[in-house]
Amino acid sequence: MLKDKVYNYLLTIPKGKVVTYKQIAEYLGDPKLSRVVGNILHRNPNENKYPCYKVVNSKGCLSKEFAFGGIEKQKEKLEDEKIEVINYKVDLRKYQYNYKGVNVD
Repeated sequence: MLKDKVYNYLLTIPKGKVVTYKQIAEYLGDPKLSRVVGNILHRNPNENKYPCYKVVNSKGCLSKEFAFGGIEKQKEKLEDEKIEVINYKVDLRKYQYNYKGVNVD
């Protein structure tokens, strides 16, 4: 199931790294699924198990609609992992995880 692949993918992101919605969509085989990925993450059944706070947009911006406490909470969770957040944005050159080769099937 698509949602299971998304949630399991989150488990592969190392501490101190982020990915983009598009990266997850590309992993699923269709970069046009970015919005679908966002909707799936917004329905995350367990924020402690599936770290959806590690997903940002393609510019590194945090989600204004972060499901578990809003943008401030997402910022706090990222900073807890020593990820620098400036103006609600993460430097993808520094913190983006290279997800290629990940297999979560």
